Amino acid sequence: MLLFLFACCFVATAQNTKYVNLFIGTSGDNGQTAPGATVPFGMVCVCPDSDPRTHAGYNYAVTKISGISVNRLSGVGCSGGGGNLRIRPVPPEEELHIDKTTEQAVPGYYAVSFTNGIKAELTATNAVAVERYTFPDGNSSSLWVDFASTFEDVATCSFRQVSDTHIEGYVQAKNVCGHGRYKLYFSMHANQPFDLQKQTEEKACLRFGGEPSSVEVRIVLSALSAELAEKEYQRYSKNSFASIRKQADKAWKKQLGIVTVEGGNDDRAIFYTSLYRACLSPVDVTSADGTFLGTDGKQYVADGFRYYSNWSLWDTFRTKFPLLVLIEPEKMRDMATSLIHLYVTGKENWSTGFESTPTVRTEHAVILLLDAYRKGITDLDFHKGYEGMKKEMANLPMRSPDQRMESVYDLWAMAQIAEIIGEKKDAEEYRRQSLTLFEETWKKEFMNVTPAFEVMKNNGLYQGTRWQYRWAAPQYIDRMIGWVGKEALLEQLTYFFDHHLYNQGNEPDIHVPYLFNRLGAPEKTQQIVRSLMTEPMIHRYGGNSEFREPYVGRAFKNDPVGYSPEMDEDDGTMSAWYLFGAMGFYPLLVGSDSYELTSPLFDRITLSLSNGKKLKIRTSGRAKNTDPIKAIRFNGNLLDGFQISHLELLKGGELLFEY
Repeated sequence: MLLFLFACCFVATAQNTKYVNLFIGTSGDNGQTAPGATVPFGMVCVCPDSDPRTHAGYNYAVTKISGISVNRLSGVGCSGGGGNLRIRPVPPEEELHIDKTTEQAVPGYYAVSFTNGIKAELTATNAVAVERYTFPDGNSSSLWVDFASTFEDVATCSFRQVSDTHIEGYVQAKNVCGHGRYKLYFSMHANQPFDLQKQTEEKACLRFGGEPSSVEVRIVLSALSAELAEKEYQRYSKNSFASIRKQADKAWKKQLGIVTVEGGNDDRAIFYTSLYRACLSPVDVTSADGTFLGTDGKQYVADGFRYYSNWSLWDTFRTKFPLLVLIEPEKMRDMATSLIHLYVTGKENWSTGFESTPTVRTEHAVILLLDAYRKGITDLDFHKGYEGMKKEMANLPMRSPDQRMESVYDLWAMAQIAEIIGEKKDAEEYRRQSLTLFEETWKKEFMNVTPAFEVMKNNGLYQGTRWQYRWAAPQYIDRMIGWVGKEALLEQLTYFFDHHLYNQGNEPDIHVPYLFNRLGAPEKTQQIVRSLMTEPMIHRYGGNSEFREPYVGRAFKNDPVGYSPEMDEDDGTMSAWYLFGAMGFYPLLVGSDSYELTSPLFDRITLSLSNGKKLKIRTSGRAKNTDPIKAIRFNGNLLDGFQISHLELLKGGELLFEY
């Protein structure tokens, strides 16, 4: 009986990876994602780079590639980040094109044949890119390596041949949007002897004697030294390509097995692809000897935790990290501890000069840390990072109305962190600053609506309209009600959606559909969230400005053109937004322990919680997906309203939506 139960469990977990469509959002400026081979929270994402490329390197709509590089960020802005140590199996002057009919991508593995008959297969561990090239008869077995390839600006590099199968060195490059730098040491091994023919200080050709039919190259990364990269290589040196691919597949089966949904073909593909993308970052950069690079350039020991890097918090604090608190609390504890270390070794809003891997931004970390604590991850040493947090609070950006609204949120969270560690005077001061700043800013800039509220470009705000930033402080919704009136605020919120002023393509207002719950109109939350996930919408805004003509179509599709135009996936932010909506609950106020409830997309959902409990989300009596919720029960008890706490959900059991 036990064997049978184990087999059933394994099959259920194994099935989830087959629903992932790694090509969703990879075409053009419709997600900026890539189908590369990687493992959950891994440093390496090895993938072809299109020519011309997108932010993540790969563009489904382009067959020409510049080569295959070992790292990238998913769906971030500017020029992206990564694109290092690019290899191509033909000379630089010869074009290389993908044969799209041969392209395969599943979690942990990518394969393609080129139009010249050469085949590439890619897999990975956390820090090892494994690339296998198969050459048809008549093709010379050579690989051209650009040791200074990068997605952002130019890179510096150094490399030397250690043996006839081994090269080591480093590459240093600018980070996303040109802010800060990262330096990666590498150890590169081939399974065949080669003659290294240096072409420039940055490029070389590996010529393999005897023209073998296939060549395998492994590139290992470390933030600290080539020696530590080599140590990581030795860990997997006896594992075959097939074995490493199998390990990657196993890791993704376990990761995606945390949540099981039933029904909905395209919806299920979008769901599991979203779950996959929410688990790509941050990445574990702890070296093979348990050390890590601080943002002060010094080496530290990761004592009792794994050190994570690769942040994009301006986006991800809103949805992805609250999701990881729920589905990966142990990893989230390490991620939060890593952020506290940033406050000690030197934290800036953008990347610093000593990053361990491509990274973007770390604003709003205090909100993320508070959220983890409120939801049960309490073994966090806030004292350790407190002085760094205070320094950040003293230098919050205040130049524009949107910056002030975001700073309101930071100050609100900081007040509670100060309270938690017994700094009562600081807590009161930060609380006062948050409330005062909110009242002054909201009353002056956002309370009295004008036609100018609909303008995005050149309006003095960054990537948003006044309508969109009007709702940016859900912790003060009661204040808004007091100043405007509940009915008036509800009418304004309704107008906001009826006139297509909401922007699903960017982050500042993605929580706003759930405000209807707080204004006594939960049926509107249910209708809007379901519609945004499953139906065409009229989209007036892109990432930075109004469209000349509104986009009409779905924001989420099971297609390479997977997202609405200019809607970056933003490092798992949009994926986590979709996941929460599909599961029927959402963290409206990050930093509290409460979720807003709405209609789940699926009738049966099961979360396997880390405490061994199972949370089953079920529907009853729903004839069609537009039916409004009549009642919600948790473990048989009728809920009073449309909220539930995180700690309640951790008890497991059944969350039942009745229609």
